[in-house]
Amino acid sequence: MDLSNRTDLIVGATSGIGRELARRFAAAGSTVAVGGRSPQALSELDGEGFGAFGVDVRDSASVVSLRDAVLARHPELDTVVTMSGVMLLEDLHDPAHFEAARTTIDTNLLGTIRVIDAFTPHMMQRCAGTFITVTSGIAFMPFPPMPSYAASKAAVHAYSEALRAQLDGTGVDVVELVPPAVSTAGQEKVNPLALPLDDFATEVMQLLSQNPTPHEILVKGVLMHRWAERDGTYDDLVAQRSRALAMLPSREG
Repeated sequence: MDLSNRTDLIVGATSGIGRELARRFAAAGSTVAVGGRSPQALSELDGEGFGAFGVDVRDSASVVSLRDAVLARHPELDTVVTMSGVMLLEDLHDPAHFEAARTTIDTNLLGTIRVIDAFTPHMMQRCAGTFITVTSGIAFMPFPPMPSYAASKAAVHAYSEALRAQLDGTGVDVVELVPPAVSTAGQEKVNPLALPLDDFATEVMQLLSQNPTPHEILVKGVLMHRWAERDGTYDDLVAQRSRALAMLPSREG
């Protein structure tokens, strides 16, 4: 993928990985628009020269308004990145966890689908372009304290595979970005093994620049998750990760 002359929309770029990738794409020479919910973050990104648009991916009308506003300003749009996501702990011993599950699925899975649905007609009319979906190493090897997060990302992986198959022959490609734990939003305090954001973004840009672009963007730090079942390490790794269940209220003491 030539990153030097694209017009990108990154939905969920107000923090973390999305924000860093927006800066990297712009530095590579692309025009970048960003979408998100935080007015303060959008104002900051606007100050950096990005086209900033408010959007709540849980609201279909908001996503449609985003599409109309972005295409009015950037009719040449050729890349849409669906980055919005939440990571919530859930204690399955407590029925109240369902609200966290609902929020997670509505944001991570249905939010992704809403954004893709909104921009698919534009991409198909162009007969060219790329959707970049964002899953997680947790899609392939769950982190037990976050069951709905794992389920939502596994679903986005399957949806991405199906979307790629359905768009085959249209000129529109689907690329799946699969991050491991990355040190954003304080994750370095929770997981000292989290990959530094700068290192992660550098490796992602290198992989995206390959020709042809891989269908899955897999940095070295996520390979152990992606291929755990194939490599016969899955059960042991899930057992190790299950120790984190001790952080849930019902397991304390």
